[in-house]
Amino acid sequence: MKIAQVAPLWERVPPFRYGGIELIVSLLTDELVRRGHEVTLFASGDSITTANLVSVHEQALRLDPGIKEPGIYEQLMLTEVYSSAHHFDIIHSHIGCAALPYTSFSKTPTVHTTHGIFTPDNEKMFRRFAWQPYISISEAQREPRLGLNYIHTVYNGIDTSVYPFQPEPAQPAYLAFVGRLSPEKGPLQAIQIARAAGLPLKMAGKIDPVDRDFYREQVESEIDGEQIQYLGEVSHEQKVQLLSGATVTLFPITWREPFGLVMIESMATGTPVIGMALGSVPEVIAHGKTGFVCRSLEKMVEAIPEALKLDRQTCRDYVVNHFSVQSMTDEYEKAFQMISS
Repeated sequence: MKIAQVAPLWERVPPFRYGGIELIVSLLTDELVRRGHEVTLFASGDSITTANLVSVHEQALRLDPGIKEPGIYEQLMLTEVYSSAHHFDIIHSHIGCAALPYTSFSKTPTVHTTHGIFTPDNEKMFRRFAWQPYISISEAQREPRLGLNYIHTVYNGIDTSVYPFQPEPAQPAYLAFVGRLSPEKGPLQAIQIARAAGLPLKMAGKIDPVDRDFYREQVESEIDGEQIQYLGEVSHEQKVQLLSGATVTLFPITWREPFGLVMIESMATGTPVIGMALGSVPEVIAHGKTGFVCRSLEKMVEAIPEALKLDRQTCRDYVVNHFSVQSMTDEYEKAFQMISS
């Protein structure tokens, strides 16, 4: 099958450090190539892929301070995609609603994976093109009121080989938090849990420009460098070391997270996850087996001693069996067949 994969331009594929969508696009693209598909990846020019790479800018847009209107480059990319649409059997978009208006001018079917959330603004576009085929990344992500034509749910997957299993956590014990330091990810809540539990907390993640005031005004003063440590935006290797050594990974989100890769990354190393019962969390954590799904911070604190009793090999096996790049690609191939047949 000839497939076009359309990625966001803001980050490289795969991302240098943080970028969940770009990581998924990279894993899926390379696995499709490995399976014999002819794949073209539309992404930033610094992307690394086994597919044919087509780009409209030489590097990830966030790395170029000269970029003032990133939307222009997205339109240039979509012009490239749809001017060559006749070369493909299917176009797979990962860029939200931006590709929707272009699909009407092409006979090649486009399927859209909705990686993000719905907003009052983008809902107008999704409603206008509700008939297009969509793939959700969790059941919780779906908004039935929008009437979108969902054809499948495909959970995100990871390359489990780059998340080595660690049968025992590091000593002395600590809790881990990995994610953007933004209100919706719950860094303040993670700090509250750690203080209530009397355990050290190691935090890692980037601070986006929109979250800098939140970090300075509410989070920074809570980081004492001893019980509460902030490690910055870490590399993949550093993230794996952080997660695999933790006693528990905290996922105290305050919003309807569509998926949350850090949960499966943590469990792949053997470390159980305690998460807030919002969004996809109940679908990703096997409650009582690979972690706990809680409805309050107090319950998250209470779950920590129970999480220590969980079998780390069970956590690892659960991810290998349900959230590998192979299982993800299997499901995407099913979806492609649904709309191309």
